[in-house]
Amino acid sequence: MLKFLFQPYNHSTIFVVTLVLLLPTIVLSSTCTCETQLEDHKKSEALSYKLIAIGSVLSSGALGVCLPFLVKNLPSLNPNNDMYFLIKAFAAGVILSTGFIHVLPDAYESLTSPCLSENPWRKFPFAGFVAMLSAIGTLMMESFATGYHKRSELNKAQPFSSDEVMITTDHDHHVHVHGSSNSFELERSISSEIIRNKIISQVLEIGIVVHSVIIGVSLGASQSPKIIKPLVAALSFHQFFEGIGLGGCIYQANFKCKTVAIMVVFFSLTTPIGIVVGIGISKSYNEKSSSSLIIEGLLLAASAGILIYMALVDLLASDFMNSKMVCNFKIQIGASFSLLLGACIMSLLAKCD
Repeated sequence: MLKFLFQPYNHSTIFVVTLVLLLPTIVLSSTCTCETQLEDHKKSEALSYKLIAIGSVLSSGALGVCLPFLVKNLPSLNPNNDMYFLIKAFAAGVILSTGFIHVLPDAYESLTSPCLSENPWRKFPFAGFVAMLSAIGTLMMESFATGYHKRSELNKAQPFSSDEVMITTDHDHHVHVHGSSNSFELERSISSEIIRNKIISQVLEIGIVVHSVIIGVSLGASQSPKIIKPLVAALSFHQFFEGIGLGGCIYQANFKCKTVAIMVVFFSLTTPIGIVVGIGISKSYNEKSSSSLIIEGLLLAASAGILIYMALVDLLASDFMNSKMVCNFKIQIGASFSLLLGACIMSLLAKCD
């Protein structure tokens, strides 16, 4: 044995021994290099899908929210036409499904995560509680805002007295009444409806924007192409249908052009901006940290409450109880079918989330 150890070696023998000793290190280094390259490839692929998502979501959201303004000159699709009830019912179904199927379950998942302490987060249904408070808060805000505007109108209003009523007759012997109390009541009723539509559109946009930003940040922070790829199509449809509902409300609110432009741009840019923010914080963002889960869960729950309330009360109840719909059985059936269709399509998109 000692003779074997101390006998002289040639160069080939030394090379073989060295190779055997270094082989595990070489293999390990090669494996790490391959894993690093694969990880870099995944990040690069994910970034390309994120950039596609920014363009797709931006264009689909802008098209959806602008659609009511683009088709206003088409008689069958004009927002003041009876057929538009069907379009609004479809959009309301999309928004209702967004609240119940997409946003609220995500809020429950975040606030009941195993990463959070059991007490109090998993012992109390915070998601449902916050959604309920959000819906009640939306109701109260609408009520106070509408009351304030109506009181302001009553204080400014100067109704005509009976001796101020003027009756004129034209050459065709048609009688025209000027300055009557009936015309004042009609004008005030129209003004109140416009004010209500303005409040509805503004509150609805707040609810949509909150969860749109969160969805954008989550997509931007993700590094998995398998997760991002199906979300691109789902989010594009999601923004398009939500945009139709919001655009109809904005149209009926008779905002000035500047306000309409601001609301349209604000809605269109929220999700893309969220994606950009997510890309920027992707290296440091930890979606499983307790603070991230709590903030995300509470915001999603509040957003769900707003969306559910707005869809049921402000969009569906007001339209389904409208005299035009109540007196037309065909529109009632069509609107009901459109509502279910919108809700079902949006619910199916949840499988891609």
